[in-house]
Amino acid sequence: MVSPVVVGVDGSDAGFTALDWAVDEAKRHGCPLRIVHASLWERYEGVTPALTTHRPSGQVFAENVVGTAAERAGRRAPGLALKTDVVPEDAAGALLRAGHGALMLVVGSRGRGELAGLLLGSVGLLVAARSHGPAVVVRGDRQALDAHHGRVVLGVGDHDVDSPAVRFAFREAAARNADLEAVRLWRRPGFAPAGHPLLPHESDADFEHSTGQFLDKALETAAREHPQVAVRARTAEGPAHRRLTELSAAADLLVVGAQRRDGVIGLELGRVAHRALHHAACPVAVVPRHSPAVP
Repeated sequence: MVSPVVVGVDGSDAGFTALDWAVDEAKRHGCPLRIVHASLWERYEGVTPALTTHRPSGQVFAENVVGTAAERAGRRAPGLALKTDVVPEDAAGALLRAGHGALMLVVGSRGRGELAGLLLGSVGLLVAARSHGPAVVVRGDRQALDAHHGRVVLGVGDHDVDSPAVRFAFREAAARNADLEAVRLWRRPGFAPAGHPLLPHESDADFEHSTGQFLDKALETAAREHPQVAVRARTAEGPAHRRLTELSAAADLLVVGAQRRDGVIGLELGRVAHRALHHAACPVAVVPRHSPAVP
C-alpha cells in the first residue's frame, strides 16, 4: 500500500495554500492524498435527531470545508486519488494520528482562528514538534510555493549522518528534479585559544576541514542512492538557525532534522527548526530522528 500525503484543512487561506502544496507533492511522488479536517461540532451541538432535516451549523461547515478542499484538489490534479475525513478530535491530535505511516504530514502556517500577525500558529507548531514522521509547514512567497527556485536546502546537524532528514531531502530533490544544497555550519568554541603560543589550538582551516569531512560522510549513502541529484555541499562559520533562514529566501523547501526521544513529552524541535518554522521564506520540512529516552 502506497503511503499518502496527509494534509490538514480548516477553511482558512493558509489551509488551502497547504492543500495546493500537498496536491503537488502527491503528484510528484505518485501517491494518494488524504485531506483531514478536525471538528468537534458533535461535542458542542449534539447529534441531530433522525426525524428532523435540520443539520447543525458545525456539521455543515465541516462538510463544506472538506467538500471544497476535494473539489479544489481535483481541479488542480485531475485523476489524483484522494480521500477526505472529518475527524471528531482536536486539530493537532487528529493530524498527528492521521500522519502515522504517511509519506509526510502537511499543515498551513496559521489556522482559521489564529491572529493575522502570528508567524506560526499553534497547530503547526505542535504538529512539527510531535509528528512521528516528516511534517511540512507551508509558508513562504509565491516563488517558493510554486517551486520556481529549483533548489532544496538541507541543514545538516550533529546527528545527521545518513539520517531521515538527509534521506528525505534527497528524495525531495529527486522528485522535484531540483538541486540540493546541503549546509553544515560550524562555530569556534568561545573558550578556544586564538594563537596562544603555549596552548594547542585549531585554526579556522582546521574547523573548515573537519566540518567538510563530516558533511561528506553525512551525505555519502543518500548521494550514492540518488546519483541524479546535483549536490552542492557547503560549510561556513556562523549560527545555523540564522544562516539557514537566510538561505531559505532562494529555496523551494528547507529541510531540517529534529531529535525525538521515545517517551518524552513536550516540544522537541531545537533552535534551528524553531527559527525556521517562524521565519523561513519557503515551506519547512521537519524530519524527526527517533532515539531511546535517556534514563
